[in-house]
Amino acid sequence: MADEVLDAKGLNCPLPILKAKKALNSVPTDGTLEVLATDPGSVADFQAFCRTTGNDLVEHDQTGDVYRFLIKKTA
Repeated sequence: MADEVLDAKGLNCPLPILKAKKALNSVPTDGTLEVLATDPGSVADFQAFCRTTGNDLVEHDQTGDVYRFLIKKTA
């Protein structure tokens, strides 16, 4: 289970990333943030976000039109 859950469904780029960045501030190092989004571009956005911030994209999947990302805070 994630330390924090961010519901970013219905938001378009760049809002899911911006809200995730803010939410990660309250996640402890080595903790996880689960993000739920409906923007199809969020898949590439979260991959790039984790690459550039040094956090780990532990997993991502899709159920219907909802994308789920699990990010491990490493920095």
